[in-house]
Amino acid sequence: MSDPGPQGGESCMSLFRSYLRTRKGIILAAETVLCFVIVVCYGASNVAGYLAVAVIELIFCIIYFVVFAGKYDKQLTFIHWGWSDFLRCAVACLLFLITSLITLLSRSDGAGIAGAVFGLLAGILFGYDGYTTIPLLRKAHTSVPTENQEGV
Repeated sequence: MSDPGPQGGESCMSLFRSYLRTRKGIILAAETVLCFVIVVCYGASNVAGYLAVAVIELIFCIIYFVVFAGKYDKQLTFIHWGWSDFLRCAVACLLFLITSLITLLSRSDGAGIAGAVFGLLAGILFGYDGYTTIPLLRKAHTSVPTENQEGV
């Protein structure tokens, strides 16, 4: 029989469902779906060399979704999750835009063009994700008091 866990504790699926209702959860889920669609499109096309960008970003999206949904970012504090998420978004945005434009300009087959169009959409979505991450990074810093604390 399975152990129900501590009383009042949330199950893993309830954590994922509740995180999926947040804006960041929706964005990460959409990035995951778009990356999977791009993998399928590029896998069926003649430009399968650009498949690596979509596969790596798909893996990163799943990892970050699990970390943020499971609240592991609060436990693993030696990694600054906000900055690493921002860098992931910035790099993915640039790579998807570059590879999609190259694929569109090379006039490949239909599946390659579809993958490139979805890649452009993914690049825009990753850029939006990075844009929404910036205010969270600015809130993390606290100002240092400049007044003399001794009352002199």
